[in-house]
Amino acid sequence: MSTVTFHATPGYGETMIQSLGYSQAVRVDNRVETSGQGGWDDDFNIPDSLEEEIVQAFDNVERTLATCGATWKDVIHVNSYHRVPQGEDVIGQDHNRVMAEQFRRRLDGRAPVWTQTGVTVLGLAAMRIEVRVTAVINDER
Repeated sequence: MSTVTFHATPGYGETMIQSLGYSQAVRVDNRVETSGQGGWDDDFNIPDSLEEEIVQAFDNVERTLATCGATWKDVIHVNSYHRVPQGEDVIGQDHNRVMAEQFRRRLDGRAPVWTQTGVTVLGLAAMRIEVRVTAVINDER
């Protein structure tokens, strides 16, 4: 039988459980699935800079993974959702550049699979990025 535990990121995750009734992550045995993590702080403020927002989203994924005993080095799949400005039909190179920089910085040379999706809206009006991941915890580390 599988062991299932739900996890709230300290700060904003606790707020989301109280206000919307969902967890930031679920661990099933050694597999972790996160909900989408935006580039917000604990008060749901979004940085003005796209780069800062993406870095904060990656930081939030890291914080959320930690609640389950995982790290970026356990990540096997990334889904990213990028708000595409009205009238444009591609995800901008600014998004891709910063995403790739964060992958290189946090994944220690590993290359998980990545699905990138352009969207018209995200959960908060100011959001331009949301990142969700799947991780498999390697018990041998």
